[in-house]
Amino acid sequence: MSLPRLLVLSLGGTITMTATAEGGILPTLGAAELVGAVPGLAEVADIKARSPMKVGSASLTPENIAAVAGEIRAGFAGGFDGAVVIQGTDTIEETAFLLDLLVRDERPVVVVGAMRGPQQPGADGPANLLAGARVAASVAARGLGTLVVLNDEIHAARFVRKAHTALTSAFVSDMAGPLGLVAEGRVRMLAGVARPALPALDPGEGPLPPVALLKIALGEDGRLLRAVPDLGYAGLVIEGAGAGHVPGAVAALVGEVATRLPVVMASRTLAGPVFERTYGYPGSEIDLLGRGVLSAGLLTGVKARLLLSLALAAGWDRAALADAFAAYG
Repeated sequence: MSLPRLLVLSLGGTITMTATAEGGILPTLGAAELVGAVPGLAEVADIKARSPMKVGSASLTPENIAAVAGEIRAGFAGGFDGAVVIQGTDTIEETAFLLDLLVRDERPVVVVGAMRGPQQPGADGPANLLAGARVAASVAARGLGTLVVLNDEIHAARFVRKAHTALTSAFVSDMAGPLGLVAEGRVRMLAGVARPALPALDPGEGPLPPVALLKIALGEDGRLLRAVPDLGYAGLVIEGAGAGHVPGAVAALVGEVATRLPVVMASRTLAGPVFERTYGYPGSEIDLLGRGVLSAGLLTGVKARLLLSLALAAGWDRAALADAFAAYG
């Protein structure tokens, strides 16, 4: 019986970093080196390994990930059964969500990384790569969209986020918990997730429309909000307090900005939905929705920003934008 065929693409990150004479660690290892260093990986799948980039994940751009999505789609068209993307953990929650939006295929796309470099005691990269390959090669992972696999847990791209700077258990899914786990070499799916029925999103060539992301803090006076439309941004995502609120003193300003470009409200709490019909004071969700602000639903600010950027690139009007975010509500 032939093994599943996996496309493995390495973009860099801690999992690829080794010490330098100048101090600190830098991305030096490629996909082939990472794959070759994991015992048992050759028994899981027939792997083609490539290294499109070697950077820290904070330096990745949406355009980089759109190109990776294109490589994965081409790989699937060429007969691969799944794909694994290796990268740094800092932006996994964003890149995984982008891949979830851009690769509409039943075959699994799995994003992995590491919290510890390969030269550190207890390096978690090899175990994460092996677990990720097992998930990408598993029939049980089909139809679930892009998945993130770290610490033997399997997370859905729309829910996962990095919640700690140091622990190997850094990744959590506040809304739903992990979809499954890898134990004794076996992929065990415990839950599923339905993918929203959105129109296809193709960013095409060139840069994506820029979308600003602002977090509301106590005493926010609106200076940054007022500046956004004149700085060349095509949209704005606000991480509001609580269930999606801003100070009453800036509510009218938020409404003014929403007449010039799409404004989406997420919650800075990072878990739970943006409310729609509970609070009615100035700056509350009822007030802001009435001023033309859109709700991000269950999406965090960083993910709402990516969906808005892709939707604007596709030319969606306000009604289509509202429907898209409602699908994640």
